Amino acid sequence: MDFKLEAPANINKLVEQASDKTSWRNRLAAVEELSKWKCEESMDIITKLATGDLVFKVKERAFEVAQAFGVEKNGQPIYLDRKSKVSPIKFINKKIFKVATHLKIDIDDFNMDEFKAAFQEMYPEEYDVCEYENHKNFDEWIKDIVKSKVRRRNR
Repeated sequence: MDFKLEAPANINKLVEQASDKTSWRNRLAAVEELSKWKCEESMDIITKLATGDLVFKVKERAFEVAQAFGVEKNGQPIYLDRKSKVSPIKFINKKIFKVATHLKIDIDDFNMDEFKAAFQEMYPEEYDVCEYENHKNFDEWIKDIVKSKVRRRNR
C-alpha cells in the first residue's frame, strides 16, 4: 500500500466525514482517502473505526489500513473480530416499534417511505447500520418487524 507520511490538506473534512454516524458510505470513503496519508490524525481515526465501527465493511477496511500503517493500540496490535451474526444495535426491534407507535402505523395503510424517513430522523445511527446490514431486504425486514408488533398489539 502506497501512502504519504504527512497529513492531507483536507484532514479536518476527513475527520468530520469519518465521524458521520449517519452514513457508512461516508465513513468508508474517508477510510479510503485516509489510507493514502499516514499521520497521527489519520492513524487515530483509522484505529477508532477499526476497533469500534458498527458497520463491518467500514471496520474491516479500516483494519486493513491500520495493519498497513502498523497501528497498535496500547502497545498491542489490533485485531479484527469476526462479523457477528446478531445485530450490532441493541434493542433494535423496540426502536422500530417506537417509530411505528410514533407514526400510529396501520399495517394495511403502511407507507414505507414515511416510516423510513421517521426511523432515520429518530435513530440516524441505527438506521444507517440496519440499512447496511439488510440492504437488499431492508424494506421487507422493517415490514416484518412492524407486522409482528401490530399482530401482538391486536391480540
